Amino acid sequence: MAGIPLSIKHNFLTADMPTTASSRTLLNFHPHFDATAVRLLRHAAAHVVGKTNCDEFGMGSANVHSIYRPVINPASSSSGGGGEGGGASSARAPAKRQRVSGGSSGGSAASVASGSSALSLASDTGGSIRLPASYCGVWGFKPSYGRVSRWGLIAYADSLDTVGLLGAPEGLDHLIRAFEVLDKVDGRDPTAVSRALRERADRLVQARLEQIAASTTTETPEGGAPRLEGLIVGIPREYFPAELSRDVADCVRRVVRRLREKGAVVRSVSLPHTDRTLGAYYVLASAEAASNLARYDGIRYGFRKDGKPEDIANGEHPYAATRSEGFGDEVQRRILVGTYALSADAFDNYFLQAQKIRRLVQADFDRVFAMPNVLRRPTGSSTESMASDNQAAIENDIANEEKVDILIHPSAVGIAPLLPDPNDDNDSTPEEGRAAASYVQDVLTVPASLAGLPALSMPLGHGRPTDVEEAGSPSSSWPIGVSAVAQWGGEAMLWRVARALAAELP
Repeated sequence: MAGIPLSIKHNFLTADMPTTASSRTLLNFHPHFDATAVRLLRHAAAHVVGKTNCDEFGMGSANVHSIYRPVINPASSSSGGGGEGGGASSARAPAKRQRVSGGSSGGSAASVASGSSALSLASDTGGSIRLPASYCGVWGFKPSYGRVSRWGLIAYADSLDTVGLLGAPEGLDHLIRAFEVLDKVDGRDPTAVSRALRERADRLVQARLEQIAASTTTETPEGGAPRLEGLIVGIPREYFPAELSRDVADCVRRVVRRLREKGAVVRSVSLPHTDRTLGAYYVLASAEAASNLARYDGIRYGFRKDGKPEDIANGEHPYAATRSEGFGDEVQRRILVGTYALSADAFDNYFLQAQKIRRLVQADFDRVFAMPNVLRRPTGSSTESMASDNQAAIENDIANEEKVDILIHPSAVGIAPLLPDPNDDNDSTPEEGRAAASYVQDVLTVPASLAGLPALSMPLGHGRPTDVEEAGSPSSSWPIGVSAVAQWGGEAMLWRVARALAAELP
């Protein structure tokens, strides 16, 4: 990876740069070592150009909850390329014309979209890579949970945090190469999946790809995109909510049409528990966040507010003073939600129910994918018998029209939302209402995170704002992403589809 410019999200430890997670709590924190992912990319000779802004501790969908202030979407909003909303000109656009870059990895997406870096190392908890990728028009990749080391990543929600990458539209090969560098077992990461399970998943995927290649009857032209004859693509019915914009739906239809032209078979599938994922995700993520962020008390490291004697006399505890001033509103909100979910009165009704929904969501994906989930061995099955029977089972399921190889769905319900205008006196929406509306942005990305599956947001279209949002700019357009999701360990399947569609980039 020599010479490839790489930016790093501000929640990864770096020995030569501060790591703040965009929070006042860690504003002067200077780590003494690199995160494993950073170290591996440095050893591969990637050129680190700097750290990127993010939502505080990775909590947000728009990258507006940051001590460094919001990230403005640098994607071109003009059909002629450039114009207002693109590059440096976006900073001069009127406030109502500026749009969010998505969160929490909005700074990473913006650095890639603006050309400041070719790749960006980022984290994805419930869509923090894929949502910004869709809004900014870049590649956004979340690997299978446990394949890339989390050592040195400031934790938000341990069972959901995944280290991933964002790449420039023309840099798909760089993205794939970087994943190969990062796909290593790390003994310091307790969530890392063993080498045996990785190799077993890779063998299953490779066997299926060879089967697809063998069924291809049309020769691929030299240098052209690969054919997809024999690939079975699933379209989840539940991923087209009423809130989905027409431009996004049309973009997905064009992608599906192109997949058919390349020889893929498209089937409609159902993931019935999708409508329950968002609530379950925010209960689980907030509960884990409340536990993880308990360490920031101002005693051992980080920001500390020394209470005044009169404040202490009035009952203000130094811990409370430090955390109230060190954490932003969104982080405090999620800590409160998570603490309540873990309380004795609410644990059974919220946290345990959310865990049950998570298992149902995982079962939905396992039911529609032809490739078995190597992390969940059927009861009474030995590794040897599974290795010999899996490929035959895959072929049988596909022949019976019961399973698919990959899922395709929208990455977001629409284009990037407008950046909130603090000077808009006509906006009477309370802060709680805006927060709830921002949570809905994750509705299409959360299921893959709950199931720990690899997902790739592909920059495959543009959509136009409504006249109300950008009156007088009929030519403006903003990026739209389409996501591909595979079974655990099926990253190679994502690359096959991405390479076939890369020629369709707008």
